[in-house]
Amino acid sequence: MVAVRPGQRADLDAIRAIQYASPEAAQWDPEEYFGYQVWVGETAEAVCGFLVVRTPVAGESEILNLAVSPECRRQGIARALLHSCLDQFQGAVYLEVRASNQAARNLYKSVGFQELTVRTGYYSDPPEDGIVMKFHSC
Repeated sequence: MVAVRPGQRADLDAIRAIQYASPEAAQWDPEEYFGYQVWVGETAEAVCGFLVVRTPVAGESEILNLAVSPECRRQGIARALLHSCLDQFQGAVYLEVRASNQAARNLYKSVGFQELTVRTGYYSDPPEDGIVMKFHSC
């Protein structure tokens, strides 16, 4: 079973390790995540995933990063993190995803995100287009 809770600084080592093992995720400094809202997904064994979101203005939020440890994937952790995030916000929630990350795009669509536009050359290392997606709560 997956439990989702607010992230704490004590989770930094786990977040750092998950991000490092997830090259498709944004590779930012995990210390900076705590300037935003952080959730972690954990099993009985350990923290297995994390999600970072910011709210630049009322009624609009943006998922900055979402990653799950490779050995914990396909166990509903990313879905649980997304549902916890989406349940917290009223209005629009945006994200960008690599065009090649079809598994993530399918997951986002399955929870109600829609593809809005393509940001040509949005990603580097390797260069790739980004797909902007939007979820709108009622």
